[in-house]
Amino acid sequence: MKILVVDDETELTQPLSRVLIREGYSVDTAYDGINGDRMVQTDVYDLLILDWMLPGKTGLEICQDLRDAGRNTPVLFLTAKDTLDDRVEGLDAGADDYIIKPFELRELLARVRALLRRSSTENVDSKSSKIAVADLELDFENQLAYRHGRIINLSEKEATLLKYFMENSGRLLSHTEIMQNLWQANEQPSSNVIAALIRLLRRKIEFRSESQLIFSVYGKGYRFGRNPSE
Repeated sequence: MKILVVDDETELTQPLSRVLIREGYSVDTAYDGINGDRMVQTDVYDLLILDWMLPGKTGLEICQDLRDAGRNTPVLFLTAKDTLDDRVEGLDAGADDYIIKPFELRELLARVRALLRRSSTENVDSKSSKIAVADLELDFENQLAYRHGRIINLSEKEATLLKYFMENSGRLLSHTEIMQNLWQANEQPSSNVIAALIRLLRRKIEFRSESQLIFSVYGKGYRFGRNPSE
């Protein structure tokens, strides 16, 4: 599980990060809202732990932007703001939980475990569960993908193809396998149709300077995921 901690108090952030790492989590840290927001947009996290008041951009704004982009990553606020109005404002912005500074470490770890359990259960049970590979996230039911803060609209076939690629990340998929997954047995599209569909998908998910995710293996098929040489 990967967690991002964004807090400008280094005397809190650094020991908290060490504790989370000892608990078995992968942890990234940022000390201001600008860098924290950039990391949220360019990577995929299982949980965000955000201070409310941050230099450059507040944790509240980061959370609001995340929800406006349609991403359901759990958010836990750490803050000295302790009024009822503050808690309501944070929850209305899309936060999943709220803990007041100073706090007991055991309580924070318990809340982290609870949020990650709940998120994992929702991803398994919900028809609208999202799939993430590298820095790309797919909301299959709504035919939407997200990359670097972009919302990518997909056709039904594009969404089905991308889901198949992501569920088989790193595996070489033949033209026949792709065809069987996308079309019924009585439908016999040509290999040119598959190539054209993949070209369209590439244009959408590999925009401008974004790293390549779909790789052609000459005469065999396609492989999806990060470039193994990177």
